[in-house]
Amino acid sequence: MTSELPSMTLKAIGIVRNGIKQALPARSDWEKIVSDIVINSTLTEALDGLEKFSHIIILYWMHGVAATGQVPTKVHPRGEQKLPAVGLFATRSPNRPNPVGKATVRLLQCQGNILKVEGLDAIDGTPVIDIKPYIPGYDSVTNAEIPRWMTNLLAEHY
Repeated sequence: MTSELPSMTLKAIGIVRNGIKQALPARSDWEKIVSDIVINSTLTEALDGLEKFSHIIILYWMHGVAATGQVPTKVHPRGEQKLPAVGLFATRSPNRPNPVGKATVRLLQCQGNILKVEGLDAIDGTPVIDIKPYIPGYDSVTNAEIPRWMTNLLAEHY
């Protein structure tokens, strides 16, 4: 079936600028990092109205993730051997077939084609591929369920 899947071409719409030059450990305080997202100046008008939202969703290409060739289908979440090996898609591992990142961030400022955000877990130079407004109720799910191992992990680390 893989030969039937279409190929895709993505084009960056902007780039992340911050002082982070390499990925921080998973448990780092990414939520405190302030970044500028510099959008292609031809798309400045596309940002109109975004300043009215307190939070936005950033989709980005994790270009700093080392290409290892074959992506594992099973992993231990956060690389912790004490956690059960689960399917890659049941984790937030950055080592993926397509290293697309997603973050909901606080929008601090819109000025021209530059968005100042807080909480973006992306290193300097990361290509941004899309921006969406965060809409409460639409972008959050009530009564969501997660496996016990994830509940335990969250209790330990947060």
